[in-house]
Amino acid sequence: MTMKKKIASLMTASLALAMVVSGCSTSTKESGTTPAASAPSETAKAAETKAASPVEITFWNMFGGGEGDFVDQIIKGFNDSQKEVIVKQLRLESNEYYAKLSTALSSSKGPDVAVAHVDRISPFVKAKQIVPVDQLASKVGFDLKQITDSNLKSVTYDGKPYAVPLDTHFHMFYYNKDLLKKADLLNADGTPNLGELSPEGFKKTLSQIKAKVPDVQPLAVNTPYFQEPFLNLYYEAGGDLLNADMNKAAINNEKALSVLKFYMDLYNNKYSDLNDKTPWDSFNNGKAALWFGGVWEAGLLLGDKSKNIGAMPLPAIFGSQTHWASSHLLVVPSYVTPEKQEASAKFMKYFSEVGGQTWGQAGHVPANSKVTASAEYNKLPYRNFFIEAQKTVKFAPKTDKYTTIITTVSESLQNIIFGKQSPEDGLKNLEKQINEVLAN
Repeated sequence: MTMKKKIASLMTASLALAMVVSGCSTSTKESGTTPAASAPSETAKAAETKAASPVEITFWNMFGGGEGDFVDQIIKGFNDSQKEVIVKQLRLESNEYYAKLSTALSSSKGPDVAVAHVDRISPFVKAKQIVPVDQLASKVGFDLKQITDSNLKSVTYDGKPYAVPLDTHFHMFYYNKDLLKKADLLNADGTPNLGELSPEGFKKTLSQIKAKVPDVQPLAVNTPYFQEPFLNLYYEAGGDLLNADMNKAAINNEKALSVLKFYMDLYNNKYSDLNDKTPWDSFNNGKAALWFGGVWEAGLLLGDKSKNIGAMPLPAIFGSQTHWASSHLLVVPSYVTPEKQEASAKFMKYFSEVGGQTWGQAGHVPANSKVTASAEYNKLPYRNFFIEAQKTVKFAPKTDKYTTIITTVSESLQNIIFGKQSPEDGLKNLEKQINEVLAN
């Protein structure tokens, strides 16, 4: 029994030892998790490294030529100015841009931030394909009150801004000083003597140019894109494309008829060449005395002093200074992750506040009022007149059917000025077509 007790005692001790060893083993595993407990620390470090890595965003735009060069400068400036965000751009051809952007927004595969025109965003807002930018702006310290009221209002739907306006672009009245001097229509201060500002008064001015400088067009008219010069004077006359509720056409009226007959008189009297397919070149090359040209042409027309060209706001031929305008915007698609939305907001802030100075050199009037108030911007030629003209612009009506409407307007106006329809019949048919678009 004593032996049995000893054996039992040994077995108990062995079991106890095994349990202790087992316990140590468990303890070792747990302490082995202590290095594993440092794993979250490594993970945290990796997360910190990832967080410290710049967020890459893709920026779509359609800017080519000189405008593209300015955008390249802005992107480089932004990327060099900080280490949080890297912007990579995809530049698309302008004639395919909106088809590809619309597809991207519909499929949720595309840019993180993109350029759009103010008259193009209504369908995107209606389809909830782009996000409001007010909260994003607040997150990155971007005060949207810097944006001019007219620009901010143009992108506001139900009290929310859905884009960051970059600029306003419109037409200025460019004049060739040398040709006006030959026509005895240049004042001592180098400004044009336009006489009475009325349709008949302006035609008298053009008649004098034709008589004294017969080898040039008195006024080059942008016939290939006639909807723009038409809208300039139609808006001067107090006209609208649509009624206040934007459910009916408002273009078949005496104001539109007067403007059409005015332009047709210019063509018929050879004050303007109906068949000039590149009127911008005609003016630039000294073959036209006057030109309703875009602010985006400022670098070309005003940058070379040997051309001796001046600029001023469009004259109030039809009674007011109101005129057509559009605007480039930056929008953020709804599918973009919160991280990249915020990164995009940082880029939008930079483009507006800092890049606006560079963008202003392209001719567009920056939407950021601090930029247009700066001494740097106002050193650029004729920019005081650009700022003055910006105050009386009229943007497109905010309807998701505007693209179809303006295409219809463009086609109808071409039919009228080339004699396929009378102005009266053309406006009547145009009214009918617009109403059909709005009804569908």
